[in-house]
Amino acid sequence: MKTRPVVYIAITNHGFGHAVRAASVAAEIQRLNPDILLILVTTAPRWLLESYITGDFILRERALDVGVIQADSLKMDKLATLEKLHDIRKRQYAIAAGEVNFIHLNRVGLILADIPPLAATIGKAAGIPVWMMSNFGWDFIYRPWGGEFESIADWIADCFSQCNCLFRLPFHEPMSAFPLIKDFGLTGGTPRYQPETLRREWGLKSPSEKTILLTFGGLGLEQIPYHNLHNFPDWQFITFDRNAPDLPNVVKIDNQTNGDRIRPVDFMPVCGRVISKPGFSTFSEACRQNVPIISLTREGFAESPLLLRGIQQHSHHRIISPEEFFEGNWDFLREPPLPPQSTEPLIKNGTEAIAQAVVDYFQT
Repeated sequence: MKTRPVVYIAITNHGFGHAVRAASVAAEIQRLNPDILLILVTTAPRWLLESYITGDFILRERALDVGVIQADSLKMDKLATLEKLHDIRKRQYAIAAGEVNFIHLNRVGLILADIPPLAATIGKAAGIPVWMMSNFGWDFIYRPWGGEFESIADWIADCFSQCNCLFRLPFHEPMSAFPLIKDFGLTGGTPRYQPETLRREWGLKSPSEKTILLTFGGLGLEQIPYHNLHNFPDWQFITFDRNAPDLPNVVKIDNQTNGDRIRPVDFMPVCGRVISKPGFSTFSEACRQNVPIISLTREGFAESPLLLRGIQQHSHHRIISPEEFFEGNWDFLREPPLPPQSTEPLIKNGTEAIAQAVVDYFQT
């Protein structure tokens, strides 16, 4: 009897961004070949994965890495992160042994990872190929923090060196630990609704240039200064923050209880701008939809300058300081976004191309 092809998709446990881009690829794999069984290995919430993957998948709730432990999208706890990294490094062989058993039991044929370092070690031990996708590696994030993080970064680079192929996404660092690198385009979901449908169902009356999406990823922001919205009575602000105040110009979306699993990307076509912090998935989805981005800066996180440079090069944008956001009156909204600095086209079909590579692998 012919068995189904099985792909094991390992996802970094950090915010929602890695889960979003991996799930968007998983959904496209499923669309291209529904026979491929998806196993998602992550602690990301099922509702988030289901908002991208409409068919069946197996969720294996395992944390293969840490990312950065944070109180919100801008505040990092380096000490707690280091502690957790030491713990995972100490248990790496036990973790890998458990995953190898699971992989053999379920006849997994390929690992696709975004981007837990241990996934490469697991694949090598299991004797199956490991493909990774990202615009940065965790060694790049940890190394500038110095001290004990330097030996952690070396360990991670060693894990990455065991990967068979890296699908490197735009806005990237060199990622030189990887032996084989192929460049791919932007990843992300595709809006599921017609703009008129969204306007009607959510009571969106403002023109798109006065309709703003506020989105700060899975970790959110502690104190968004919503009082500034009183300065824009004829504008509308869409937010997924369930703690947002009930203001006449705020449209609150609860994507965890809504049966349709509506996502930030679904609202992008009706918005004139997205206000965010530096985050690959939000920037990527906004660029794929050609929506201008207003972004805060983010100190101490090595990926941020890459992302901010990326949108300055390829998107209509405006970069604002945390002071302008938290303490100002949001006059930046009244200023037009700056045009992209580069005329070089940005490749945007990463979701589709990576999914096609996985489907082709199982066909051959």
